[in-house]
Amino acid sequence: MSRWKPDARGRLEKAAMELYNDKGFEATTVAEIAARAEVTERTFYRYFADKREVLFQANALADVLARATATAADPLAPLEVITHALTEAAPVFEERAELVRQRQAVIAANPELQERELAKLASLVSILAHALRERGLDPTTAALAAEIGIAAFKVAFDRWINDPGRHTLAQHIRETLDATRRLTAPAEQAAATDDGSLPGQENVT
Repeated sequence: MSRWKPDARGRLEKAAMELYNDKGFEATTVAEIAARAEVTERTFYRYFADKREVLFQANALADVLARATATAADPLAPLEVITHALTEAAPVFEERAELVRQRQAVIAANPELQERELAKLASLVSILAHALRERGLDPTTAALAAEIGIAAFKVAFDRWINDPGRHTLAQHIRETLDATRRLTAPAEQAAATDDGSLPGQENVT
């Protein structure tokens, strides 16, 4: 084992993503992750309960969503609050963009991991709905707004992951929620800006 190096957690996460993408999630062992990160297996378990936790570890996202929802300006419509909260959360992903993209590729290749990802999204719906209720929204409106918000976030996130132009996640979130608002617009109003792209996309350079 080489001399001590800093950021063991970060190196373990990077090593795991590389191995998961090279060998596949199921074929990768904790021992291999630790060896590539130049730490012991004991160090791995200090940070992660198992190799799945590298993909689904607790992060700041839930806290950011709850805090941003609570502190959004009054009065804002529920979807405006959602837009504010999700764009505030975007840096959680953008600051680790390459690892996030690697993680998503691993999950996309494994049905079991996809199920766990859906469960994680469902937990975010609950967190967002609770934060909206704390703002005074009735439970039905809060639940509906939270479901719509996380569904829109999932679409925006997928667009960001696969965006060759590398536009920001925050921009994709705003455009996707703009498209959500158009779902209830009169047909003639929606058609006036409907060119097959999401709102605002025509101005992306």
